[in-house]
Parts: sequence; structure tokens; C-alpha cells
Amino acid sequence: MRLLIANRGEIACRVAQTAHRMGISTVGVYSEPDRNALHVDSVDVAVALGGSTPAESYLRGDAVIRAALDTGATAIHPGYGFLAENADFAQAVIDAGLIWVGPTPDQIRLLGDKVAAKRAALAAGVPTTAIVEVAPGAVPEGLAMPVLVKAAAGGGGRGMRVVHQQAELAGAVEAAAREAASAFGDGTVFIEPYIERGRHVEVQILGDAHGNVVHLGERECSIQRRNQKIVEEAPSPGISDDVRARLHEGALALARHVGYLGVGTVEFMVGESADGTPTITFLEVNTRLQVEHPVTEAITGIDLVEMQIGVANGHALPFGQDEITFSGHAIEVRLVAEDPAAGWLPSTGTVSEFEIDGEVRVDTGFRAGSEVSSDYDSLLAKVIAHHADRGVAASRIERSMRSARVSGVTTNANSLAAIMAEADFLDGDTPTAYLGDHPDVLADSGPVGDDRLALLCGAVFADEQRNRAADTVMGFAPSGWRNLRTHGQRRIWLLGDVEHRVEYVLNGSTAQLLVGPWPEPMTDGGLPDDDRRVVAVRLLQRSADRQVIELDGRRHVVRVTVDDDRARTSSPAGSLTWTRPARWVDHDADIIGGGPICPLPGTVIAVHVEAGQSVVEGDVLMVVEAMKMEHKITAASASTVTEVRFAVGDRVDTGDLLVALHAEEG
Repeated sequence: MRLLIANRGEIACRVAQTAHRMGISTVGVYSEPDRNALHVDSVDVAVALGGSTPAESYLRGDAVIRAALDTGATAIHPGYGFLAENADFAQAVIDAGLIWVGPTPDQIRLLGDKVAAKRAALAAGVPTTAIVEVAPGAVPEGLAMPVLVKAAAGGGGRGMRVVHQQAELAGAVEAAAREAASAFGDGTVFIEPYIERGRHVEVQILGDAHGNVVHLGERECSIQRRNQKIVEEAPSPGISDDVRARLHEGALALARHVGYLGVGTVEFMVGESADGTPTITFLEVNTRLQVEHPVTEAITGIDLVEMQIGVANGHALPFGQDEITFSGHAIEVRLVAEDPAAGWLPSTGTVSEFEIDGEVRVDTGFRAGSEVSSDYDSLLAKVIAHHADRGVAASRIERSMRSARVSGVTTNANSLAAIMAEADFLDGDTPTAYLGDHPDVLADSGPVGDDRLALLCGAVFADEQRNRAADTVMGFAPSGWRNLRTHGQRRIWLLGDVEHRVEYVLNGSTAQLLVGPWPEPMTDGGLPDDDRRVVAVRLLQRSADRQVIELDGRRHVVRVTVDDDRARTSSPAGSLTWTRPARWVDHDADIIGGGPICPLPGTVIAVHVEAGQSVVEGDVLMVVEAMKMEHKITAASASTVTEVRFAVGDRVDTGDLLVALHAEEG
């Protein structure tokens, strides 16, 4: 057997790993930006699809099938996303004489349409709620709020909008339909009640061609941002055994009703009625491998990719329901290239460092040198911990995220670490409103106190060592040497927009460090009292990438990489990236006029204003699509549009002025 993996990133690497363990040869595919990606090196043979965007590469089903035939592949595994839930592609694979590793095209078509899946669930006796089918321009009145506008096709949180007021409904339907059409090629949307404080719980199902169907327990995926999961765990920590049994039975009933083949996930929302009675609402079926499948593998010991391949080859399941055992607790977090403190703004660029250590499993498609592109999902890695004790699993992930060295892009590592240590999370109190109820975890900025000072000192003294080594004229002299000393070496490093100032006098391997803003002359020329903190420093070991520093008798080991404009530092307490302040002020923005700039590379998908139009604070000016999500560009104040610089379909880059505005004088 030779298996073509019709995907990229971590899932392509993951599938290849199991295939190789099974002795199966693998074929990969890649777009032009991915020509040197990790997943290309993880397969035996790789075929170029060309293009940069998904539409130009991974979504070209005909090119994928041709690559399989040209390389002698006998089967295609779609991973998740892209073509994984495309029934027409699945049928085309079968028609080409290849094995499709997934459910039948008819099952994908039925269950991939969330409206049809609701009807099937009702017919199978699965608990669910009514839905309202809508289309842009035909929005019903009188719905009980809040509601969820949801795409009938696809998944991953795309094409979904939570609406709290009737006035917002029409815009939400239009935006969800547009996003769904872009992501899945189908703009059909519907409306269902939104449960604000429910639990998102899903059941893993597995069926074969011999009529056998089993469940592999449930996962809870309630901690989400923008309707996309960032923390998943198995089993669910917050449901009763009765609810657990009802979920398992409902999932099996639906699987048997459709004769399900392969791996799939039945998703539910578990809520609570006014009298405290648990409620269960069927949401959808994902007819593919889920991103969060590793937590199920951890507690069952079953390799789901191996099961997929076996079922696709016509084999019967090697176990019955009674033979499946569950052990311990598993937690998975999704490390993404996004900034939680900035509204989950995606981050793009080259990954300069990529190291995640600890007693954890890491599934990733990235490494140092990999490119994070706005054309693809922001997922960098999945980090999974398994232990008999849920608290220990959480602690392992916290430690792993604090010590992770992932540089070049902004990530949510600090937020994930904060969640793992937060009291409500540890108590299992994790409804879908969790992040809204705990904004502090999103604002977590990493190490504080002396742990932060140690990282700053790592940057300062690594920079000092670098400068000494680079100085071919005065490198022999002590750092900061001068005939008449008036003050020590003064350094400023930025953490975000905040300045951190230190001054030091270095004598061999010891230094006196002054921490804080240095005294500035007063109007009369005198200096105020110097109330900076004085720290005794010993430099115990120094190398190109490691500074062992003692601060007031406490030893810190800091790994550090310094270049011309930044220093990346990490210790067991966490990681921080410091930047140098600009020496010169760029007045270009003042010259070209005010207006919103693009926060990241992407494509303009909607323009809402024209030159001469008046806008007020909060008005949407433009919508930019990046990393498969829509980002609204809004006016910051009452203004007049003087120029719209981009049109629908234009590519934009970080820092581009999108709409020139003239602020109204008030």
C-alpha cells in the first residue's frame, strides 16, 4: 500500500508517522510556500501542487488525485480541513480506483450538511433543538436571543456568529454566509439557539464495513476563542455519569442509523434548564479525524489513524465495545500564532526558534525556519499530556508552555500556561463562557518579578558579550570602560510598548545593577534622589546562547538569542522577547495622513466605504481575510474618508494604510 496524504502541517506529519509504523509508503503534496515545510520532509515522496493559497493548491482535488496516480499511490488520506469533508472529492478518489480513507461519500454528504444531520439525528432519536434555515437578505424576526448563526458545511468555527440583538442578525448572516462560501464553497447558513454557558462535549465514534460500531469515550472542548477550540480534554471533567452515558448512547444511535464507516465525531452542547436539569443538544457530526483526537488516543491506547487505514482496507474492528478501556486523563492545548491580549490577532512571519520540551506529546508541522503564512490556519502545535491525575496533566502542560521557545511569531503560550494553573479550570468549571469569565488568562504576560528581571539580565549581558566579541578595536577593554566614569552602562529594552531600563557597572564576572528609570535633571539642573533598586549580580557561566546569572544570591539559567533588534529569552519560568527602541522617529504616517493600517497580511474581501463618506467610531470600513478568518477594520473616531486604497480581491500587507481618513474637528 502507498498512501497519499492530501494535507499539510501537523496532521500530514501525524498521518505519515502512523503509516510508516505500519510499513506503508507515503506521498505528500505541497504548495509553493510549503516547499521546504516539515510535512514535506516527513513523507517518502512529495509532489508540488503549485500556487500559494489553498484554492491554488490543497483544494485542487484533480491535482491531488493526479499526484496519487502518478506516484503509484493506492489510497488517499485527507487529514482534516481542506478536502476532508468534500463528498465530491471522496467520490472522485473512489472513481479513480483509489481507496478513500474516510466515511462513504453519501455519509459525508448527509452528515456534513448540518441541516441534514439534524434531521438524521431526530430520526435516530438523538436529542436536539429546532433550527431555522436562512439566507442573506431573508432574516426572520422575533427569534429569542441570543442565537448562533452557523454554516451548514465545514467546521473549525468558520462561518459562525453569535448574535445577541435582532439588529445585528442581518449582518451576521451575511458575514457568516460569505465566510462559509470562502472556506467551504457553500454559503448556506442556519440559526439555532445559543447556549451561553454550556459545555461543548463530543463523542468519538468508529465503525467498520462489517456493521460494527463503537464509541471511544467523550472529549470536552468548551474553552474556545472565536468559536474555535484551544483546550480539549478527555474525559469531560464536568458532566455526570448519567449525562455521559446519554451522550455515548446518542452518538452510537446516530452512527448505527447511518451505518457509519471509519472515524467520526458526534458533537453536543450540554446545558442546564431553569430547574438545574441537564439538557443535551445535538450539534453536528464531523466526518473526519478531529484536531483533538490525541486525547482520545491517550486514554484508550488506540491509534485512530491506524483504525482509519484498517477500516478503509476492509478490516473489521479489532475490538468490541466491552474491550475498550479508559485510563487516566488527557489534556490537549493548541499553540497558535495569535496574540490573545490583542483580540487574538494572528501573527505571521518566520519561526526563528521552535522548541517545546517536557513530559508531553507534541504534534506539529513546524520547526525553526518554517514560515507562518496568512494563507493557512494559525495552528503551530498541539501539546498533549496524559496522567492518572488531571491536575498533574495540567501541570505538565503549564511547565511545557512556560519553557517553550517559539520565536519569530506571537503565540498564546503564556495564556495556555495560565489556564492550566487557573482555579476554575482545575476544578473542571469550564463552560463555553470560560475565556469571557477569565480575561486575566488572556492578558498573562509571562514571568514577573525576579523571574522577569533574570530574563532581562540575560538579554542585557548576552548583548554585552556579543558587543565585546564584535569589537575588534576595543574588545580587550572592560565593558563600558572610560577614563572618567560618570555612570554605568545604560540599556533600554522594550517588552511590548513598555520600557525596561537598567544600568550596570561590570567588573569581571560581577556587576552592580540599578533597575528602573535613571534620574533625569530637574528644571534647576539638579538630580532627584536615586531610588532605583540595587541588585548584586554574578555572571556564573556565559556562552553564545546561555547566561547563568545570580541575582542577589538567586541563580537563574537563561537561554538567550540576540540579534540586531531583539533578544529572545527563556528560563523554566517562561519566555519573553525583548526589542530595542527605535533610534529615529518615522514621520511617514504623519505625511500620508491618518487611518487604519493593516494588522497582518491578507486579502480584502469587503469594502464598506467610499471617498467623501462620513463615518463614526466603530463603523466598519473594510474586511480583511487572513488565516481563514475575517478581520473587521473599523473607524477609531468620527472622520471623513479621503481615499480607499484597496479594492475587493487585493492582497494587503502588515502596515499598509487601508483607508485614509481626515478626523472631524469637534
